[in-house]
Amino acid sequence: MYEDNLSRLFKSWAGEKADKITPLALSGSNRKYYRLQSANKTALGVYNNDTKENLAFVEFSKHFLARGLHVPKIYAEEVTQDIYLLEDLGNTTLFSFLSQEKEKAPFSKELKEYYFKVLKELPKFQIKAGKGLNYNLCYPRARFDKQSMMWDLNYFKYYFLKLARISFDEQALEDDYQLFTDYLLEAEQDYFLYRDFQSRNIMIKDNEVYFIDYQGGRKGALQYDIASLLYDAKAEIPQQEREELLDYYILELKNYIEVDEYQFRKQFNAYVLIRIMQAMGAYGFRGFYEKKAHFLASIPPALKNMEYVLQNLNLPIELPTLIPVLQQLLKSEKLKEIGINRSKLVVSVNSFSFKRGIPIDESGHGGGFVFDCRALHNPGRYDEYKSLTGKDLKVIEFLNKESDVQNFIKHTIALVEQSVEKYLERNFDHLSINFGCTGGQHRSVYMAEYITKHLKNNYNIQVKLRHREQEMKH
Repeated sequence: MYEDNLSRLFKSWAGEKADKITPLALSGSNRKYYRLQSANKTALGVYNNDTKENLAFVEFSKHFLARGLHVPKIYAEEVTQDIYLLEDLGNTTLFSFLSQEKEKAPFSKELKEYYFKVLKELPKFQIKAGKGLNYNLCYPRARFDKQSMMWDLNYFKYYFLKLARISFDEQALEDDYQLFTDYLLEAEQDYFLYRDFQSRNIMIKDNEVYFIDYQGGRKGALQYDIASLLYDAKAEIPQQEREELLDYYILELKNYIEVDEYQFRKQFNAYVLIRIMQAMGAYGFRGFYEKKAHFLASIPPALKNMEYVLQNLNLPIELPTLIPVLQQLLKSEKLKEIGINRSKLVVSVNSFSFKRGIPIDESGHGGGFVFDCRALHNPGRYDEYKSLTGKDLKVIEFLNKESDVQNFIKHTIALVEQSVEKYLERNFDHLSINFGCTGGQHRSVYMAEYITKHLKNNYNIQVKLRHREQEMKH
């Protein structure tokens, strides 16, 4: 029903029928996204049965757009039907770009420039656009207040500490939570807090950065969002770059307000700590409770971040239970084994030409996947792409625009993830994934590269990539 409603809304807005409706990969929320395309227009369609969340996103978007911020335009909306259309910002998130750049260097110059752009925009959200915003629309609360903080800390307690079997005195830990949140609330709270300000919620289009998923925003402290960005576990930003980016952000802040830099930095580390605990609660819930292994892969880098923060924490309060509990996490053999156990699985990803047959599974296990990419639109039919491969940007852009390709990716990922999750659960050691096309040059290479990056980004496993036909040419 909601797909029909989105099609109708698109036609009303575009003045022409959507020829293609492509479901996009599910995110961590219950929202459903579709790319709708007609002869002359494209838009993203969203269905979300949480009316309050929809209202917050739509109205915040309008407010931010009116103040010149880089957020998607709202093309049309039907709040009573839980649907809306927004500007299509493409497929490249800051995280996906970061993952691509990691193959070249730990933190490239180009990647750093994008982070500088992000940090130049962040104070505009927090200070400039935060004024005049209708905070009555904030969901679920208008402030990141003591109640909100306690929710996050208890989320961490019940879904991480208990499920990881870390021992603690519950009342003593609760007492420390009270002291810790009181200290956090000493920071100025009258700014817009984006809440989930991380690399997956930042888009890159035409060399500019754009921002999405701010519907959970509310009033709060400046330190929380910059902590979220710089200490995102899967981003694994080197510490030297974190310091440089924090320095840059503080300089930008000074264009808007006076900043007590010493106090800001001291409070910043405390906000990094609560953000890490909130994230680890999510990893515990999704990983330990829902048995989704790729969330467990985020635990080792999160613990590494926590270790650094605890070494540099300078609080004017004593937390005699919380700090030892966190140090227990760093020593936990169970948590250390997560990284070891997940690395046993080796996934072999191959691109190939059907003319030369399916690659031999050298592991001796047999089985695995063989995906036929020949049904996809072939760039090799056009002269401008004939000398290129699926690793070249022009070919990637060509295939990214094809709705059939996006649909193929969605279903491929669903099948592959199902096997990876089960193989990890059963402690298997090998899975093969093969992508074939006519020449083994464009479509199969593109898909092999795509699935390799996806697996590396989401699972702590070893992925071996081979482009068979390209090797034969060299």
